[in-house]
Amino acid sequence: MNPYYYVLSINGLLFIFSIVFYFFPPKKINSFYGYRTNKTMKNEVVWNFANTFFTKQFLIYATISLIASLLLVSINAKISWQPMAIMLLSLAVSVIKTEQEITKNFDEEGNKK
Repeated sequence: MNPYYYVLSINGLLFIFSIVFYFFPPKKINSFYGYRTNKTMKNEVVWNFANTFFTKQFLIYATISLIASLLLVSINAKISWQPMAIMLLSLAVSVIKTEQEITKNFDEEGNKK
């Protein structure tokens, strides 16, 4: 498989999803679409905060992931697991930063600190 197709199918798809989440955020709490955790589904305020923060982080790190993977392919065409690892790292950082911000701004019941 062409390494550029591989990167675009993994990191490019992540980037496209981040754009979709950014321009079409979930309007109401639901169990289908959005940043869904037990904390975020407690009330509308936490839900909106978490989804807004996550979509911004997701877009930033998905962009970094795509650029880093494309640079990696241009340097070394024999890649295998690296773009997938970069993608997973991008998702993990976005989730961890979002959870930290939720914990910093809301208590366990979902009330603003």
